Amino acid sequence: MTAPVSPDSMPDEVVTLGCRLNLAESEAIRAMLAGAPGQTVVVNSCAVTAEAVRQSRRAVRRLRRDHPDARLVVTGCAATIEPEVFAAMGEVDAVVANPAKLAPASWQAIAAPSVASAHHTRAFVPVQTGCDHACTFCIIPAGRGAGVSSPDDDVIRRIAAHLAHGVNEVVLTGVDVTGWGADLPDTPRLGDLVAAILAAFPTLPRLRLSSLDGVEIDDALFEILTGEARVMPHAHLSLQSGDDMVLKRMKRRHSRAQAIDLVERLVARRPEIAIGADLIAGFPTETDAMHANNLSLIAAARIVHGHIFPYSPRPGTPAARMPQVDPVLVRARAGALRAAVADQRGAWLRTLVGHPREVLAERDGTGHSGEFAAYRLPPGTVAGSLVTMTPCTITEGLLA
Repeated sequence: MTAPVSPDSMPDEVVTLGCRLNLAESEAIRAMLAGAPGQTVVVNSCAVTAEAVRQSRRAVRRLRRDHPDARLVVTGCAATIEPEVFAAMGEVDAVVANPAKLAPASWQAIAAPSVASAHHTRAFVPVQTGCDHACTFCIIPAGRGAGVSSPDDDVIRRIAAHLAHGVNEVVLTGVDVTGWGADLPDTPRLGDLVAAILAAFPTLPRLRLSSLDGVEIDDALFEILTGEARVMPHAHLSLQSGDDMVLKRMKRRHSRAQAIDLVERLVARRPEIAIGADLIAGFPTETDAMHANNLSLIAAARIVHGHIFPYSPRPGTPAARMPQVDPVLVRARAGALRAAVADQRGAWLRTLVGHPREVLAERDGTGHSGEFAAYRLPPGTVAGSLVTMTPCTITEGLLA
């Protein structure tokens, strides 16, 4: 007969939804849970869309079914913005708002969170949180608050801890990464932070930047993105739309022409750079012509990594009070955007066949080049290692 398993011996589990900042914070939570009594399972929730909130609730229900005796805690943006919704769920034992997310007491731990983790092949390092802008579609400032930057010495200390564990790639994350430094003495810029990191760690092979707001890419950051080999040739831009009227109604700070000009200047200086972008389909008041402008931006801005979000109204945002597009049409427009990105991505991948690239090996047998192209690696490749691949073909979207 098998002896019953004590809850104290059961592994903790952290389910992460949403952004890379959440992913980095989940690693800190996981480290704290290792020193806490009993079994705790956590949903680190997302609120960027109504669908993200639904997924967070589904994750709660699944975790409770899989772990009936564990302590179940919900944290993250959805839990911060709508705590009463999650507290009312019978499956939930506690709700932890974002400001308390990294406090050891929230997880019944006595140690501060570790900054290094063996769970991922690259290190996600938060450099700031919160946002000082007021995009009409976005609820995240309500969950994260105003922009708060980590001082550069704190960032460098965290990176040093990761590198001590053999990490070959560091990814700088945050809610508004390009807004880093605005609240610090002397208001340094992100380019200053990146330069300090590169100087502090001359043997760091790869540094990657997460989502960037193009209007905040100043000359110093532009020079680093286009001229520093250790900064990956991959710029993921927060574009949101390719139509000027929609951008105005979103209260974005750039125009279509400015976005295209930025991409052209990046590519002119660094031809191998791969462009990613966030795009919203079916924003309120979006006409067929506006959608056509959104669709055409994919080619005009050379987007090969597309994050497509079907618009869904978030209560408490100005866009939720605007005339809405029919949800069926929103989904159709999102599908058209995804198809256009897929076509352009396929053509781009074909240009990489036959050309050697250094690839960071993942744990699932795949890997990513500096441009974030996905590769299928030979069996036995060590996760976290850097290997040179010269692909001969493309299979299911993977170079091999």
